[in-house]
Order: sequence, then structure tokens, then C-alpha cells
Amino acid sequence: MELSEFIINDIKPLNSNSKISDLQQLFNQLTYSHIPIQDDDNIYLGSFSETDAHCFDGDKTLNDYKYAIENFFVRDSTQWLDVLEAFAVNSTNIMPVLNNQNKYLGYYELKEVISLFSDSPFFSDPGGILVIEKGINDYSFSEVSQIVESNGGRLLGAYVSKMEPDLIQITLKIGNTGLNEIIQTFRRYSYDIVSGHEEDSYLESLKERSDYLNKYLNI
Repeated sequence: MELSEFIINDIKPLNSNSKISDLQQLFNQLTYSHIPIQDDDNIYLGSFSETDAHCFDGDKTLNDYKYAIENFFVRDSTQWLDVLEAFAVNSTNIMPVLNNQNKYLGYYELKEVISLFSDSPFFSDPGGILVIEKGINDYSFSEVSQIVESNGGRLLGAYVSKMEPDLIQITLKIGNTGLNEIIQTFRRYSYDIVSGHEEDSYLESLKERSDYLNKYLNI
């Protein structure tokens, strides 16, 4: 399904000649963090935040506070992961959408885009979550995929969850099989296991042996 099908256009951008009081009143009626603004030629200028709007003089116009306009938007062709990133970077729950001719088409609502993410196989399909780490110059996604699939697993999704100068952390969603054999293979390939949301029998075995040795030494 195309993300552009989720464009909403029930809120027309305010004209930049509108009063700040009009903007404040609109925020009082809505739950959005920003409101889009356009000029007399219907050219999108950016968005005002609710926080700024309630700090301004209601008798002045939006043009009087042009410096506070936040100029963020996405294209109707922008992929949904990039749209999610735009939401996060700009701390907003409404994202204006423009076409390639910079015409304002409407906006995306954050909860609608997140619902698409929640419906993806990464979240909706059954499976285990595995978080692995390795040196940033020593890993490859092709190797990660090969390890999962060679053990009968099905890789439902993977993303880089942390990156440091010398270390990378990857979160995997794996279906079709238990995680234990996959975990052991990752260890043989020198990956550190940060967490696995299924029983790791290797660690359980070590713990049992350690407990047994401690009991023996305490006799």
C-alpha cells in the first residue's frame, strides 16, 4: 500500500497574513503540535509550533513572526521509514506533504504512519527478537542473514539499533525456529549476544554447571 494514500487534507494551511489569535484558536481546537502556513500565492512556507504560538502577541500576524516558522516537510514519494525519521527529527505529530512541484497536498498524521509500521511483519508475525553486537568493521548483513537462514530461521526484519566508533548493534526479528542454534552460531562467528527473547540454553547450561561447581567447592 502506498503511503500517499494516507495523506489527510482536512486542515487547510493558515495564510501568513492571519492573526496569531487565529493560530492560537486553531491549536485550542486540535491536538497537533504544528500548523502549516502558506502565503497569498498558496506557497507552503513551513509550520508554526503550538509552543511558539501561545507565546506570541495575538493581535499580530503570522508574518510578524516569520523567524519562528519551521520549514519541514516530506514529498508524496518519500518512503515511510524516511517519513518516520522526519517526524522524530522535527518533534512533531503532523508532517506536511508536498509534491515535486512544491504544491501542498496535505499532511501525514504520526499515529497513522506508526500504525503502518506496527502492521509490518517485523511486529505482526510471530518470532523471536535477537540483539547482537560486533566490531563495526567485522560484520556484514549478508553474514547475519546467512547465519539465520542456515539454521532454518526466517529473517523478518533487521535494523541497526546502536552504532559507536568501534561497535555496531543489530536487532533481528527471526521467525520459523527457536533462537538457540542461531545464538550458538553467532557466537562461533564472534558476535556478542546482547539479548534474546527466548531461552538461551547455552547460558542456562553454564549457570547450572557454575552452581554445581559452587556447591561442590562448598562441601
